[in-house]
Amino acid sequence: VQLQASGGGLVQAGGSLRLSCVASIRTFSAYVMGWFRQAPGKEREFVAAVNRSGGSTYYADSVKGRFTISRDNAKNTVYLQMNSLKPEDTAVYYCARGGFGMSGRETEYDYWGQGTLVTVSS
Repeated sequence: VQLQASGGGLVQAGGSLRLSCVASIRTFSAYVMGWFRQAPGKEREFVAAVNRSGGSTYYADSVKGRFTISRDNAKNTVYLQMNSLKPEDTAVYYCARGGFGMSGRETEYDYWGQGTLVTVSS
């Protein structure tokens, strides 16, 4: 299983970015997918998760209303649309494969991508 995240970069506060994560999983649609992030000097934290069909989503309070997670099972891809970005959103963003139920706990995710860096300037 491999997860390849992309789409990070440098953006000004208030701007937008769209992250993508392509998964080499034969049964991609069988798993919850999630995004986490790790800011410099901080522990990794949950950002968002999407259920197997894409019909249900779950967000951390810090990103609710600004970020949108979605997936395209035909393309084995999960996305994170990030709007109204703030400097505190600066972090390395990781996609991860979950289980069958929605969760924000890292221990529920077993495969992780390499991360993509998002830097938000003030």
